[in-house]
Amino acid sequence: MPAAAKTMVYVSNADSREISVLELDASSHQLKPVETMAVSGTAMPMAISPDRRHLYVSLRSQPFSVSSFAIDPHSGRLDLLATVPLPDNMAYVATDRTGRFLLSASYTGHKIAINPIGPNGAAQGEPVQVVETRKHAHAILTDRSNRYLFASNLGGDILLQYRFDAATGQVAPNEPPFVETKAGAGPRHFVFHPNDRFLYLVNELDGTVDSHRFDAAKGVLSKLGSVSIVPAGFSGGPPAAAEIRITPDGRFLYASERTSNTIAAFKVDGQSGALTAAGHFATETQPRGFNIDPRGQFLVAAGQKSNSATLYGIHPETGGLKELQRLPLGKNPNWVEIIDLP
Repeated sequence: MPAAAKTMVYVSNADSREISVLELDASSHQLKPVETMAVSGTAMPMAISPDRRHLYVSLRSQPFSVSSFAIDPHSGRLDLLATVPLPDNMAYVATDRTGRFLLSASYTGHKIAINPIGPNGAAQGEPVQVVETRKHAHAILTDRSNRYLFASNLGGDILLQYRFDAATGQVAPNEPPFVETKAGAGPRHFVFHPNDRFLYLVNELDGTVDSHRFDAAKGVLSKLGSVSIVPAGFSGGPPAAAEIRITPDGRFLYASERTSNTIAAFKVDGQSGALTAAGHFATETQPRGFNIDPRGQFLVAAGQKSNSATLYGIHPETGGLKELQRLPLGKNPNWVEIIDLP
């Protein structure tokens, strides 16, 4: 009987310009360092290919670029394939659902871009399309069918809706071309529910999560409601919501808030899409990035100002977080990816 696949955690450390490669041992509830991979710039957002064989790291210092790594299927170690230019300083990267295109969003450049990914898994430097947006494009994803693409505009208070041609990588505005958030909300990151019926959007500036019904046939969203992720009674400053993730079974949703240094947990009603508060959990200082393992048992949160990460167990009934381990990392850890090796 073959051994179970290793679960790997990758954390980008912006200011020490490196990727922390860790193994998540489910039996001992421990993160074990595997290697530290140096990169040539300020390492921030990352993405994993759908086949889990490649890691893409956006470098947000000049020259703006993306490094493509092969992931060793046995050890999880990284091997640099190429570093190529991106059209701007990209705050978010993802692949389409086939792994043939790298999608990116520029906060400072107010644009999204689509670059081809070569047969060897390395991103190519000549984009197939660059699209100007409203202010501060922040996140970009295709839906599971790979027919539609969405991009948040934090400064424009909209979530853009496009049709996506998976053959060419080109996008065209859908009808309608966007959905609006509350004025000044600051739409940041978003996730699809695994059942493809809902999308959840975290708003940075007012500390809320918006729920949307997703029409998978038309590729359009309609807002259902909004909930706060700020702990009740907190008055330490304006919200700075950051990351949003959902468990693989779609039962629990989490969002991080950097002013209160907390992660908010919600139970998700898979039929209505409604969110019910399930607690606020103190975490690392300035928790910009966190992620959940493929079985929905563990959550790893990184603190930009604490230069460390915490491993939590996720309670299977309540969604509550229990601290299991704290681990020092490089400087300014900000993005977390977790995969089972293929």
